[in-house]
Amino acid sequence: MIRTGSGVIRTGIVLPTFRETPADALEAAHEAFAAGVDGVFCYDHLWPLGEPDRPALAPFPVLASLIASGGIPATPGGGPYFGTLVARVGLVPNAVLFGQFRALDLLAPGRVIAGLGTGDRLSEAENRAYGIPFGPAAERRAEMVELGTALRGRGITVWVAGGLAARVVEARAVGAALNVWDAEPSLVASRSQGPEAVEVTWGGPAPKGGAGLEAKVVELAHAGATWAIFGWPVDPGALAVAARAAGETVPLMGSG
Repeated sequence: MIRTGSGVIRTGIVLPTFRETPADALEAAHEAFAAGVDGVFCYDHLWPLGEPDRPALAPFPVLASLIASGGIPATPGGGPYFGTLVARVGLVPNAVLFGQFRALDLLAPGRVIAGLGTGDRLSEAENRAYGIPFGPAAERRAEMVELGTALRGRGITVWVAGGLAARVVEARAVGAALNVWDAEPSLVASRSQGPEAVEVTWGGPAPKGGAGLEAKVVELAHAGATWAIFGWPVDPGALAVAARAAGETVPLMGSG
């Protein structure tokens, strides 16, 4: 955890779960926590986008396995944290998703992050392939608000995906953080600052070859993001160094 002029920034990685077995994901998680990364996250897809012939591990068993494995060190940011980025409403009933998050919360109280999303046209094929309804966007957003509100009522941290437009309506309705994917720092700043600000967490792909990782984390911290989470592959050690650099740099840039 790095305290900055804009607040607090934590770091995370999205585990490599598009695999036949969880071995790579478990190894990446332990490496990340050992380096000081605050949290690990899992996608919730039936296959990688656009690649239905490839495997995808379900997020909740992977996260539960990590929690139950023990031996994970505490992180500078108060972790370890375990979350979804994002669990998609509509693939299963809300009651089932609620039960899965509740089970994780019983294993790791206060350290579970329920990242929620509605899916979009890119993930619609996953529903259609298994005869799962894919309702109108407004209907899916209403389901997300309903689930997020129930999870918040249990005391679980909730992030609500805002889509390409970084919608804040649902985040405000739930009282949750807004999660944006691969958004520009300027968009993060526009949602995290001002009289109608909401907490904003950022996720996105790691810079190719690791170049620019530190600059990206510093930019996001300055914009007001409270988390910076990068998809695999990313060097956890370099990410921890980038977070420390943000802590040293952002206060000098901030408004004080």
